[in-house]
Amino acid sequence: MICQTGDHVSKPVVLIAEELSPATVDALGPDFEIRSCNGADRDELLTAIADVDAILVRSATKVDAEAVAAARKLKVVARAGVGLDNVDVPAATKAGVMVVNAPTSNIVTAAELACGLLIASARNIPQANSALKNGEWKRSKYSGVELSEKTLGVVGLGRIGVLVAQRMSAFGMKVVAYDPFVQPARAAQMGVKLLSLDELLETSDFITVHLPKTPETLGLIGDDALHKVKPGVRIINAARGGIVDEAALASALKEGRVAGAGLDVYASEPCTDSPLFEFDQVVCTPHLGASTGEAQEKAGIAVARSVRLALAGELVPDAVNVQGGVIAEDVRPALPLAEGLGRIFTALAGEVAVRLDVEVYGEITQHDVKVLELSALKGVFEDVVDDTVSYVNAPLFAQERGVEVRLTTSSESPEHRNVVTVRGTLSSGEEVSVSGTLAGPKHLQKIVAVGEHDVDLALAEHMAFFRYADRPGVVGTVGRILGEAGINIAGMQVGRATAGGDALVALTVDDNIPAPVLTEIKGEIGATSARSVDLTD
Repeated sequence: MICQTGDHVSKPVVLIAEELSPATVDALGPDFEIRSCNGADRDELLTAIADVDAILVRSATKVDAEAVAAARKLKVVARAGVGLDNVDVPAATKAGVMVVNAPTSNIVTAAELACGLLIASARNIPQANSALKNGEWKRSKYSGVELSEKTLGVVGLGRIGVLVAQRMSAFGMKVVAYDPFVQPARAAQMGVKLLSLDELLETSDFITVHLPKTPETLGLIGDDALHKVKPGVRIINAARGGIVDEAALASALKEGRVAGAGLDVYASEPCTDSPLFEFDQVVCTPHLGASTGEAQEKAGIAVARSVRLALAGELVPDAVNVQGGVIAEDVRPALPLAEGLGRIFTALAGEVAVRLDVEVYGEITQHDVKVLELSALKGVFEDVVDDTVSYVNAPLFAQERGVEVRLTTSSESPEHRNVVTVRGTLSSGEEVSVSGTLAGPKHLQKIVAVGEHDVDLALAEHMAFFRYADRPGVVGTVGRILGEAGINIAGMQVGRATAGGDALVALTVDDNIPAPVLTEIKGEIGATSARSVDLTD
């Protein structure tokens, strides 16, 4: 770890750009030269980062493409927390800079807050506290409900959802869950019964949300869902804003279909003015999910350890873009392609595959392309679990779900210089696949096939795919409905095997297609499937 040049011994330089716990510095140990700067001051940051080996940040420092380019020796960017909104991961990957975070640092803290909101909602604790401090003794007004023998519906059985289920089981609650990406046997091992979303809505006394925010989950608990809930239900969202439709929730509270709610996240943040704040039976906190001293300390210690491992050339479990080791320059541009194909595969499949094949063909296979399998897996689970997915933990998610993963390579690629395919077999036996390539000197990412249909479409942040029986007028119908919704089509491809047979429309749009619009298109064209994909981080 210590470099020696002639008689001069130098230590790797680690820049701490924001205030971190003393335990973070202790975890780094004595083998580094520690420097500090105010990462929020742009000029100071760009000057300080020029000759450092690693930088540790929280949320105020923006490590974007400009900062990465200014850091001539940079090897690691470490974010002491879960999110990576302030780090340009693609720019870092292109420059060969590892990005690490602390994906498990706040799971206990977040689970405990969800449980706290649930209990506070059941017993009206904040409201009663406020009334009493204002000189009002209102025992009858703030009568609550017991948790024992009530049914808790957990929407999203990831790490945090599991922790909530375990903790609330101790209160004597019966736990059911909805998660299309979890096998019933795994849920049964935890004493949780898997249900459809409608069944969960109809039977749960309390509902707590623990899903990632994707086009499919945005507005999942909306007006339709809130007309199916059991009367007197209380809804908790400490996951992501927008999964619970706030306007629909306000209507349900006003009409008495929902008895109460506990919210820590909002569709737009910071949120200081919401119709939901007008309801006495709504308990609100300002996104405190990760806000404990213990979580912050865990995050700092975790990334400090990752920096030590990275600069020593060892395996880094919390790396989000590379796991360490040398990746060939010809392979690097294919990393985001493989990840994007993985995310598209998940959207098309709508479930976790029983077997997943990552196929790499062409000149690129003269190099070690194992990392492309990891990149595709990372994409497959990106919108499945409510955790940060890395190149190291993605295979673990596959293993947990019983997914058999294989990598196939061949130097032969008749139609394209290089092709990556993500192909999966579903539990029904159906096969879903999507293929892509890199075109031109700028490595433009393109989809070249979806199943048996050949297409030629650039990957974009917002995409949609429709399968239907080939007939005239479909393209016009799709364009009309999107136009009426104010959604502009950037590119479109139509593929079909035979005239009048199975056909596919693949398109890129300027904005994400809302679920109701997707449903309308599906109905009007008689599509057998309609899927939208949001590749934004």
